[in-house]
Amino acid sequence: MKKTKIWLAVTGVLLVILGILCIVYPTATLFTLAWMIGLFTLCTGISKFIFAIQTSDMLPNSGVRILSGLLQILIGILFLCNTFFVGLSLAIVFAMWVLFESVLIAVQSFDYKKVGYNGWWTMLLFGIAGVILGIAGLYNPDLSADWLSILIGIAIIIIGIAHFFGYAGIKKFEKDVENM
Repeated sequence: MKKTKIWLAVTGVLLVILGILCIVYPTATLFTLAWMIGLFTLCTGISKFIFAIQTSDMLPNSGVRILSGLLQILIGILFLCNTFFVGLSLAIVFAMWVLFESVLIAVQSFDYKKVGYNGWWTMLLFGIAGVILGIAGLYNPDLSADWLSILIGIAIIIIGIAHFFGYAGIKKFEKDVENM
């Protein structure tokens, strides 16, 4: 249990620091994320290519899998060489997702009104706010990229804080066991 507590405390601190860095350096966060996507795409492409080569005698249609692996390797290399494009694309996709989900929330709020839910208007306001933010993100992808990085940072901080709660929970559990 001692190692688990130490691990939770250390990872909690590191995650909070990482989250703060994501918020303080949003551009670097987005480019790092884009680079990681490129690296993961490259690695999975290599893995797929090797698997296809090794199983080409046993599995039919190995040519398609080999081609798929090669294309994935190419995409990974392109992503690694063009992190600016990938980062900007992530920001635009994020803004479109916010816009789409917000329209759905606004429309759904009227369904909630029909069934008598008193908080329907809050959903409508959040939906409208989200639509405005989504449009702003599409209009200004740099701003959207910064906000995406900040949200990633906040999420990482929350996960780090959750590790501290896990640490406290283990301490309480140990104390309860000792008192038995």
